[in-house]
Amino acid sequence: MQDSIIQCIEDIEQQILEVDATGQGVEAVVDALGLSCMQLSSAGVIALLDMLKDGITPVNSEIITSMLGICEAQKKFFFALGGLLEGSADALAKIKTSPSAPVVEESEEDAAKAFEEPPTAEAEVEAEVPEEAEAAEEAKPDAKAEAKPDAKGPSTAISSIRVATDRLDRVIELVGKLMVTYAVIAQGGATSMTQMASSLRELDNVITRLQQEVNAIRLVPLKQIFMPMHRLVKSLSQKIGKKLDFEVKGDDLALDKTIVESLNEPLVHLLRNAVDHGLEDPEGRKAAGKPESGTVTLSAWRKGDSAFIQVSDDGRGLDPDRILAKALEKGLADPDKEYETEEILQFVLQSGFSTAEKITDVSGRGVGMDAVVNAIKVALDGEVSIQSTLGKGAAFTIVIPLDRSANEGIVDALVCKVGGDTFIMPSRDVVEIYMPRRNDVVELPDGRETVDVRGEIHSLLRLADLLELTPEIDNIEMAQAIVVRVGDYKGAILVDEVLRQQQVVITGFTVPVQEIFDIPILGYGMMGESDALVIDAEEMIQQFQDRIAKAAQSSLT
Repeated sequence: MQDSIIQCIEDIEQQILEVDATGQGVEAVVDALGLSCMQLSSAGVIALLDMLKDGITPVNSEIITSMLGICEAQKKFFFALGGLLEGSADALAKIKTSPSAPVVEESEEDAAKAFEEPPTAEAEVEAEVPEEAEAAEEAKPDAKAEAKPDAKGPSTAISSIRVATDRLDRVIELVGKLMVTYAVIAQGGATSMTQMASSLRELDNVITRLQQEVNAIRLVPLKQIFMPMHRLVKSLSQKIGKKLDFEVKGDDLALDKTIVESLNEPLVHLLRNAVDHGLEDPEGRKAAGKPESGTVTLSAWRKGDSAFIQVSDDGRGLDPDRILAKALEKGLADPDKEYETEEILQFVLQSGFSTAEKITDVSGRGVGMDAVVNAIKVALDGEVSIQSTLGKGAAFTIVIPLDRSANEGIVDALVCKVGGDTFIMPSRDVVEIYMPRRNDVVELPDGRETVDVRGEIHSLLRLADLLELTPEIDNIEMAQAIVVRVGDYKGAILVDEVLRQQQVVITGFTVPVQEIFDIPILGYGMMGESDALVIDAEEMIQQFQDRIAKAAQSSLT
């Protein structure tokens, strides 16, 4: 039911966006929203609707935003009826148990005003300010602030995926072939090694094709998160008094479900920056010889084994001189070094960097950009690049490798042993396997260890110590170090032995293990003949860095 509701609302939203782009089809949208069938007590609102349908009232951004707001309200209403919203059952119960509750009718003037001047959906435009300002705001005993919902942009939880029936038919067909091939092998139908080898090859072929089909089923079009961005951008532009055209390109590109979910918050942040700080106000654009209405573009495309998602605008662009001056002031740049323009722009992505002259309640380009970079690098193993021409605009491009494995499913992994137990390390994080020599390992004064891997120094993390196990190999020269990379950070995880590399099936725990035990375990890996716990290299590195930070802080105090 939830999937059907979302699809119906999305179809109406698409019609509204086509009206915004072409100015045609208003009557069909009004009918689709059910406004023509409503019994309205206000003659003023009825007259406004008739003029809108007849083309007398021109379609403007306020009307489009109001229509999109009605779509969102309808979605919440249907979800509440189905008990899909938290607290909806209680709310409906109150309505049912209070049939005599008074009905408040708004006046003609109020209704007309509400239609002409819709609310700016302030709950959707969460303030993005530095930590000091956030802390000060949280310290105020303001009931309204406490009741304000957490709005980080459009919702990203993809609870269902639409799958074409022909794809399901292929999966069923492959499962049938898999069962037949298994039956031939299990019943001893292969009387010779040649027949056995042929059956195993067929089995491997069917499993490979089945895996490809299942991976294809997980693909979700970017339209699913691009569509709600229209309402977000329009609300922002109205809130800060800027005129803009929002263009979306390549929203039919389909990516893995986990990638699409992880992209939402970074894109919301980039779009807020583009609207608030990137574009000039109408007076500023006139002074610069530009049209009053700016352009913000959200585009996506695929090239080779990478996906590209870009947020661009035709605003004021980034000033390299100003950025470099701020970087020197904060000690991020070397005053004796000559920087290329591309290198200067990358300072914008540093933690806490901002060139904003004043704090706004929407965003400031650079504020929190390190959070965007970390989300892209850690969650998606991607990169963020910046292109800008002063006075003409800027573009932020996210590059994501598509061969990155998901946290669950069939993945390539290393099978290793530590303290007599078997563990699995997903290959997505592995750079190389190295057998350290005793002279390569150095113990630092604070107890940490580093290892020299081909001239590059990495932190050495002993997996046995972290999991409170007793290693079977005491001689470090007989052990093996798995060099992993998480974002820009590399570390060497010491294990007793790396047994082999193979494909494993990773599943999550049925109980909240991560909430009970503070250990870097991603899930449970099934290998066929045996099962093992899956090491979460990202979490392990994060815990290691947290310990370093705490130790440094305690030494200062």
